[in-house]
Formats: sequence, C-alpha cells, structure tokens
Amino acid sequence: MQRLAGRSAFITGSGAGIGRGIARALAREGASVAIVDVDETRARQTAAEIDAAGAGRALPIACDVADRGAVFDAMQRFVSHTGRLDVLVNNAAYFHYAPLVDMPEAIVQKMIAVGLLGALWSTQAATPPLIAAGGGSIINLSSVAVSFSIRNAAVYTSIKGALDALTRQQAVELAAHGIRVNAIAPGPVETPGAGSVIDAQGWQARRARTPLQRLASVDEVGAAVAYLVSDDAASISGVTLKIDGGITIVGP
Repeated sequence: MQRLAGRSAFITGSGAGIGRGIARALAREGASVAIVDVDETRARQTAAEIDAAGAGRALPIACDVADRGAVFDAMQRFVSHTGRLDVLVNNAAYFHYAPLVDMPEAIVQKMIAVGLLGALWSTQAATPPLIAAGGGSIINLSSVAVSFSIRNAAVYTSIKGALDALTRQQAVELAAHGIRVNAIAPGPVETPGAGSVIDAQGWQARRARTPLQRLASVDEVGAAVAYLVSDDAASISGVTLKIDGGITIVGP
C-alpha cells in the first residue's frame, strides 16, 4: 500500500542529489511531487524519470528559492496543478567551504539566501495550502555537521543550526493547524555535488570512522523522509533525525 497516495509534495533543490532521492521516494509512495530546482534542465530530467517509473506524478518547476516572489509563484502553480499541498521539503542549499575570514561577502549572502531564507520563504508559501488541506508535514534538511566542528564550514553549519532552531519553533507554531515539522540530518552521502569536494580517499575515511562502516544512500535518506511525512509518524514533530550510521556518536 502506498502511504502517500493522493498527496502532494513540494521539494526544493530536487533536481539532483539528496533532493532527487527524496522526490523519488515520495513518488514511489504515491505522492505527486514538484521537482523544484534552479536548473530547469535538471528539474525536467528528474521529473521525466519519476513519470517513467509510473509510481507518482512529477511537475518540474524552475525556481530560485532565494527569490521570495518566485517561491510563492511556484507554490501557487503547483497547488493549482494538484489541488492541494500536503508536504514541503526544504532541501535547497548552496555550498562553499573556506575559512570564515576568507569567505567573500557575496558567497555568504548567497548561502544564507538559498539555504536559510529559501526555507523561510517556502514555509511562508506552503503554510496556507497546508492549513487548507487540514494539515501536513514540513521537513527541513539539517546536517550532522551541527553536532561537531567541520573544517572550513562555519557558514554552512550556522545555516544548518538555524534550520534546526526553525524546525523546533515551527513545530510549536503550526501544531494547532495539524502541521508537523521535523528535520533530517544526513551524514556523508555520496552525491555528485559532494564528490566535487571529496575524493575517493575522503569517502573511504568517512566510511572507516562510521560505526556501521557504510554511508547512507540518497534513497535511504528519501525513505526516512517518506516515513516522517506519512501517517506512520503522526506523533513525531519537532525532532531532528540523524541518518548517519552512527558517526555523530564517535565524532569527526
């Protein structure tokens, strides 16, 4: 039985990587999904893959989540297409790693605009249709990086820590409307984006210091999201679920 049949999910940054894995997982559970990505070609490719699989429906939407007006327009387009909204996944992010003292202002502003403000704008846009649907679920993408120091990641970890705080705050504010808000914190996940800054030796080192001696896949992260937004998790709100093979237990 598909746990999300008849429901719809708006997933930012879902043209590739972890977002793509989440979109595929929710579609397999029967959801109609918005593939929201700044790269229109990438969004269309992922949507076509989901449609071809025949589980759920996918609508590609090109959108820069740093642009509040564009986010509201994208949300209106998706809700008009599906007739409802049940799930929001705030996954979009922009990454750059460097010592804090060397971070250019423009890079810092872009990271905050996409990774934090984008989540705020998407939450604002999603709340009215979620309320109209009688409730739903919001998932924010945090990271295990907030649990210990990561070299050259001060801006990144600050944004992810802010998303943890937003998760707790919104879980309380939106509870009266039947909206649950949770976060997931993946450990290292082998994606093309991560592969641009981590080589084979780096991946092996991460596996070696993970208690389970393996790293989560994008599909496993997607499966965790599918659980959290389903009725199976109806009493779970305000938590950050680590998907890390136990790496935060032992530290970096």
